[in-house]
Amino acid sequence: MPHFIVEYSGNLEDALDIGALCEVIRATAAGIDTFPMPGIRVRAFRADHWAIADGDPKHGFIDISIRLRAGRAPEVKRAAASEVFEAVRAFVSPVMAQRSLALSLEMRDIDPDLSPKTGSIRDHL
Repeated sequence: MPHFIVEYSGNLEDALDIGALCEVIRATAAGIDTFPMPGIRVRAFRADHWAIADGDPKHGFIDISIRLRAGRAPEVKRAAASEVFEAVRAFVSPVMAQRSLALSLEMRDIDPDLSPKTGSIRDHL
């Protein structure tokens, strides 16, 4: 049950296909053993208001948060986070070459005792 939450500044929509960004994340995650494919969920949220660095409204950001059930070794999580980050970095590199853009990613563990789950996705795959 890896959840990938993308927050991005609204000024990127004219320069970046956000749906394609979500697909890059999904496809990359699906190829990593530590992320069970039926549980992958990627969603993106536009920020309409932001302030960065010197306040220039041309600055943009993409922040990716990965929420993952606890139990994986630190080196496994580090490698998975790095692989997703590098795939996104490659995808956005043409935009970064043209404009100011901050890219960040953080992976956090979810306590399975405090996060009940149910669903029928696996039944339909």
